[in-house]
Amino acid sequence: MSLQNFTNILRSFKYAGRGVWYVVRRERTFQIHVLAAIVVGVLIIILPLRAWEVIVLVMMVVLVMILEIVNTAMEKIIDVLKPRIHFYVQIVKDLMAAAVLLGSLAALVVGLIIFWPHIFT
Repeated sequence: MSLQNFTNILRSFKYAGRGVWYVVRRERTFQIHVLAAIVVGVLIIILPLRAWEVIVLVMMVVLVMILEIVNTAMEKIIDVLKPRIHFYVQIVKDLMAAAVLLGSLAALVVGLIIFWPHIFT
């Protein structure tokens, strides 16, 4: 790997980090997801979970965060291209919010299924 390739990779990580920092600072729902991720992380450390349970929980948390980032990106793109002029703009935004909601509900159900026996038995 050349120095130029390594520099390009580092630059890519920098840009990705800026994107994560943006949603952490400016998107309330992402902040809620971060709080939920911290709670899940603490429970993963405290409870005697099997490896597959930890993997599923981590995957669900990351899935919801990815959905929220994609939702935010789509909203920003739509606002630039057609800021609330067309009926479909609201439909697209609602569909993206629905995707985040479904992902969040799925993560909640998976979390309850995994954590319930460890906490309430």
